[in-house]
Amino acid sequence: MNVFMINSLYYRWYLSTKTTYSHYNVIKTPYFQSILLLLLVLKMKEGKFEVLFLCTGNSARSIMAEAILQRRGLGDFVAYSAGSHPKGKVNPLAIKVLKINHHDIEHLSSKSWDVFGDEIDFDFVITVCRNAANESCPVWPGNPMSAHWGIEDPDQPELSEAEQFELMKKAYWELDYRIKTFTSLPLEKLDQLSLQSQLDKIGSPDRQD
Repeated sequence: MNVFMINSLYYRWYLSTKTTYSHYNVIKTPYFQSILLLLLVLKMKEGKFEVLFLCTGNSARSIMAEAILQRRGLGDFVAYSAGSHPKGKVNPLAIKVLKINHHDIEHLSSKSWDVFGDEIDFDFVITVCRNAANESCPVWPGNPMSAHWGIEDPDQPELSEAEQFELMKKAYWELDYRIKTFTSLPLEKLDQLSLQSQLDKIGSPDRQD
């Protein structure tokens, strides 16, 4: 049982229920973790859509997407992010942009998609960078809807920090716009083909704003 997975889920439940739990950091034994994971997944899944954002490094774009949906979709969505080859550290400029826009960042971390295994039945899996879209993604339980919302990579070491920061802000607002559009869709009223068409339209560079 993955300790990160337990703590992340517990923290999300804590945020969604607004309940104070003094034992948040006291999650130690494998048995307790197994029971808690089951309870948390069931609790958080009640009427909510589970969305996973994928990127290669899981250090900037997918991290920001997770934070944005976690706030915009509060009550209707539960957001996660992961990478095929995670860098293991969130880009400091992504953290800076999220802080400027008043997002909670405590639960965010760069991690592999392997941490989720088959523990969560995702409803949507969305790639936000070109590399992840071209890679062979694992088969997720429940056959989730998938989409690719390509966003320019803001992590470009050959650029100055100021230039990278501008790219990071641009990526944030592009993701915010797309996620705002996504959360406004009448998901429960659309059939699968119509929903897929809408998801693809959101990610299309030729979409009409």
